[in-house]
Amino acid sequence: MEDKKNNFKVRELAFDPAHPDPDQVQAAALSLADITGILEVHVTSTQSLRVHYELLEIRLEQIETGLIDAGFHLSNKLMHKIKRALHYYTEEVERANQGCAKGNSNCTRKVFIEHYRHGQHGCRDHRPNHWRHYL
Repeated sequence: MEDKKNNFKVRELAFDPAHPDPDQVQAAALSLADITGILEVHVTSTQSLRVHYELLEIRLEQIETGLIDAGFHLSNKLMHKIKRALHYYTEEVERANQGCAKGNSNCTRKVFIEHYRHGQHGCRDHRPNHWRHYL
């Protein structure tokens, strides 16, 4: 699922049920709630949660890597791995198309800077320099 407006993404994260903590999904939702770029987190079942986030602030790969580093176990079923790889690739392409360099976690400012650089600036008087200083 995706929301094409303003680069907001909605992704479903599946967790491995073999984790020793039966409430790992709830704990993951609580740990994601305060991260910059993540707008909402909803627990959808005992093994999955839904994350709403701003693509220019954070990527799915960063979210999942952070969860794995924190000790959570994501599902490694083949279908989840394929979806995960597809989401990583499409998000990286979308960010690159908007001027975000690979590996740059927050490029919102850079997008606006690039837009500003391509605009016309400076003197907008189209007369030659010697005519502007005549009087």
